[in-house]
Amino acid sequence: MKGYLTALLCVCLWSLQAKDENTPYFFSVTAKAGDGITTLLNRYDLDEFPCNLDKFLELNGLKRNDFLLEGMKYKIPVLIYTYNGTSIRTTLGINDLEKAQRIANYNRLIMNRNLRRSTYEASKILWVPYHELNCGEPEKTVVAIEDKRDAPKEKYDVETEPLFGKEYATVEKKSNRLKGKVYYITAGHGGPDPGALAKVGNRNICEDEYAYDVSLRLARNLMENGATVHIVIQDANDGIRNDDILICDKDEKTMGDQIIPINQLARLKQRTEAINKLYGQYARAGVKEQYLVCIHVDSRSESTRQDVFFYHFEHSKSGKKLAQNMQSVFSEKYARYRSNGEYFGSVSTRNLYMLRVPYPTTLYVELANIKNEADRKRILPATNRQALANWLYEGLVK
Repeated sequence: MKGYLTALLCVCLWSLQAKDENTPYFFSVTAKAGDGITTLLNRYDLDEFPCNLDKFLELNGLKRNDFLLEGMKYKIPVLIYTYNGTSIRTTLGINDLEKAQRIANYNRLIMNRNLRRSTYEASKILWVPYHELNCGEPEKTVVAIEDKRDAPKEKYDVETEPLFGKEYATVEKKSNRLKGKVYYITAGHGGPDPGALAKVGNRNICEDEYAYDVSLRLARNLMENGATVHIVIQDANDGIRNDDILICDKDEKTMGDQIIPINQLARLKQRTEAINKLYGQYARAGVKEQYLVCIHVDSRSESTRQDVFFYHFEHSKSGKKLAQNMQSVFSEKYARYRSNGEYFGSVSTRNLYMLRVPYPTTLYVELANIKNEADRKRILPATNRQALANWLYEGLVK
């Protein structure tokens, strides 16, 4: 009987230990000299989501304006799970592939920042940001985490842009950060000119469709933050689309009502004249900042992979600065989201018509090589096109 009880006790203790090993816990870190709450959360890439701040305060019994003590340990809103060696989704019991990919990327980012010593695969230790499982979908960036909570919430306008399509036509303003600034967004080619072409299976894909979709997404991001936006090349029927294969058509128009000419020079002249006319009107009204973003998809040999790169006009200091800011943002994003962290995008000058003739500060973007299968993964999924638009937005406001 005694032996049976001993064996039973061992089994219970083993079961309890196994359960404890699979129960997540919050990671603890030691505050460094000069650390504040925001600084500490930023170091671990947690400062974009208010619920991470709330959880940090709760875990450590702190108030928003409290100071951190150097050398003191604090729990941060990162849950530590025992990785099962199969997948993040089965480890966490979730079905969301995008969420699992974000968590994998987060672990790589923490590695790149030298905040952990080994990969989650090798160590069987998975770091999961609190917001991924507890705060809804992490899509929106919080600009100022230290704003007073009890401050009255500023109200912003809501406007409608039919070009975005029925699902996205209503644009709610998140901020007035870009109020007083004017942006011209133009997709390359359009109308009789589809731009670069490729085949995916037995279906054709066209440069102008993918450039246009990213253009719309970028325009919407800018409008959400108070900018005045002019979409230069327009297709009244397309809207923002969430398909991988975007149907090629030829019904785009310049500024919504001008038929796009067949001749290339005539096409470029038509759109630059429309932009420059508006530029003059805004300049006379006292607008100081006006920007033009030209979005393209490149065409090179099938074997050539390329990262997003940027052109500016040789004699434009503001254009060069904008291109460099954009490259900086993309380099940072690649370090976070690409498994090896490498980014080979470039900034250079070209004597292109759309760089030297328009009056606004101009940026020319090449998103991918449409003929390269790996590069196409950057533009075919709608989520990737939205990510490109988000990063372009960040580069514009950097």
